[in-house]
Amino acid sequence: MSAPALGSALSRPGLLVPVLCLAAMGAWGISVAAGSTFTFDQGIHRLALSAHVLAMVLAFGSVIVVDWVGFLWLIGKRGLHDTSRLESAAAPLIWIGLAGLLLTGAFIHPDVTNPATQLKMCCVLGLMLNGISLIPAMRTLHALPDGTMFKEVAVNLRARLLVALVLSQGFWWTAIIVGFANSMSRR
Repeated sequence: MSAPALGSALSRPGLLVPVLCLAAMGAWGISVAAGSTFTFDQGIHRLALSAHVLAMVLAFGSVIVVDWVGFLWLIGKRGLHDTSRLESAAAPLIWIGLAGLLLTGAFIHPDVTNPATQLKMCCVLGLMLNGISLIPAMRTLHALPDGTMFKEVAVNLRARLLVALVLSQGFWWTAIIVGFANSMSRR
């Protein structure tokens, strides 16, 4: 697809999420394929593993802050636009961290035959797809008046936000625990 055609497709409201999901799945697939195909020397592996942890800290740290401020809005301790502004500011950090995880993951040669590693990789894909699927919900939230409380938001949007929060935390913690366990078992 040419750049103008892609731009035109992404400007259509219903196409942004599917196109981004396909791009995320493609990037994830390339990372997994490269990581399972190529082997690098121990020095490159250590450097990539260190960068992998840093990318995880960047992305997950940003997610934790956004989720925390969102929780504070949920219980009435913060305004909606506090959450919206923070989410807008943190989103690039989250996506840079996730891109870093995919890039560095290709250099650490994960054991893709290990079910725990497969679980971790699926969690990373789930994180990306969950984040992308939240784009319409976040646009809706950004359009609401500043004083809007969580209980005033439409029931389906509240449910979508809560499901996304649970999925996000579940995927992150599973991927982190499995990643560290795998790293410790390789020593």
